[in-house]
Amino acid sequence: MTTIDTNLGKTSKGWNIGLWVAQALLAAMFLMAGATKLTSGSAELVAMGMGWAENAPFLLIKFIGLAEVAGGLGLILPAATRIMPRLTKWAAVGLCIVMVLAAGVHVFRGEFEVVPVNAVLFALAALVIWGRTNKAPIAPRG
Repeated sequence: MTTIDTNLGKTSKGWNIGLWVAQALLAAMFLMAGATKLTSGSAELVAMGMGWAENAPFLLIKFIGLAEVAGGLGLILPAATRIMPRLTKWAAVGLCIVMVLAAGVHVFRGEFEVVPVNAVLFALAALVIWGRTNKAPIAPRG
């Protein structure tokens, strides 16, 4: 006996809304964090509680900030404009990588209290990847 999927080609409105909320929260967080790294010096970042910045090279801090800003924009702009919306998934992949590397740095430095934040942000980005691939993909324009 074969079954016919009547939802084939239909996107769940609830999934779409939930994924947009996740994307917006992640984008806000990474845009703020990235902008802070781009506009602040090492001493200021350490004073804000980012102890890892004390020993990090200046250009690495700026690169991380740029990656976070690009990832935050990538979570929203391609999907919202429907111009190459698959880039939204790739932005989320990049942010997952950033979170894995950040968690590694925090574990290495013994800052275990920060790792759950990295894990939650990783999980939200992974949800966006999965959701925009399987549950509520966004079709390109045209």
